[in-house]
Parts: sequence; C-alpha cells; structure tokens
Amino acid sequence: MAKKQKTGFQSAAGLIRYFEEEKTGFKIDPRVIVVFTILTATIVTLMRILYPM
Repeated sequence: MAKKQKTGFQSAAGLIRYFEEEKTGFKIDPRVIVVFTILTATIVTLMRILYPM
C-alpha cells in the first residue's frame, strides 16, 4: 500500500516556504544596520545645520 504524504496547512492553502532563499546571499548583523542608520542621520543633520540652503 502506498504511503500517504502529509501536507501541512501552509501547502494546502498555497503558502509555501522557500528555505533555499535564506541560504543564499550574505548576512549582515542587525547592529551594523542600526549603527549605519544613526551615522547617516547624524551626518545629514550636521550637513543641514552647517550648510543651510
């Protein structure tokens, strides 16, 4: 007798997880993003104060 394959609710509803996409690409630490954002905001603010238009 053939085994019944169990399909989860996600696959039955058309919601498919793509794990292979998570394996490719590079990973950046979230702290780096936060620091970069703060630095960018600080630089833009200083430039607006020092060089008003």
